[in-house]
Amino acid sequence: MYDFKRRVYEVVEASHVGDASSKAYDILMTTAVIVGMVPLTLKQDNPFTIAIEIATCLIFLIDYVARVYTADYKMGYKSFKAYIAYLFSPMAIFDFLSIVPIVSLFLPGSVILRLLKLFRVFRVLKLVRYSKTTIIIANVLRKVKKQLIAVLILIIIYIFVSAMLIFQLEPTLFDTFLDALYWATISITTIGYGDITPQTDMGQFITMISALVGVAVIALPTGMITAAYMNEISKTKTKYEL
Repeated sequence: MYDFKRRVYEVVEASHVGDASSKAYDILMTTAVIVGMVPLTLKQDNPFTIAIEIATCLIFLIDYVARVYTADYKMGYKSFKAYIAYLFSPMAIFDFLSIVPIVSLFLPGSVILRLLKLFRVFRVLKLVRYSKTTIIIANVLRKVKKQLIAVLILIIIYIFVSAMLIFQLEPTLFDTFLDALYWATISITTIGYGDITPQTDMGQFITMISALVGVAVIALPTGMITAAYMNEISKTKTKYEL
């Protein structure tokens, strides 16, 4: 018996060898994502960009509805909870945010207009589904998610601590605590714009320590991601060899 929902699921998911309809759908979505980014290269909307926005958002809306419709296949179980779980999954949220910018066409001059337009950037994340390389990277990030979150928490704690220290040691250098947070972030990432420079010996010492910590902080997640990536590549090769 022909299962329409199953077929819709097979088409909207990343194509497999021999499925021409799914392959064509992947090409359509990839093209829509790339074309949908064109308005971000222009400062003002014009009839051309408005037409692009309407057409791409319509495609993204149909894609979103189709994916929600087949969420039970995607999540692997037949239940109303499958639809709820899918709606709050990261990719479903990004799919929804990629549609939201069309609202900006009906809110000319609104204070939230620019924010809505920026949501177009989320469309790039839709490409993850249609590239084997990005799928591998996504799997890698998913595997080291807990470790990366732990490192991020440590970084945030260090930034706040160093910002509080420098804010007290160099009170004339910063107008607000936000400026101190900006300095701490720039220092730990070893960017060093030089727009805020500590004048006291203790302030310069903290800056040096922050830069050294930054080198270790950058190396730690990089090493974890590299190791997980090589492991994922190895598994992929083994799978295809078998």
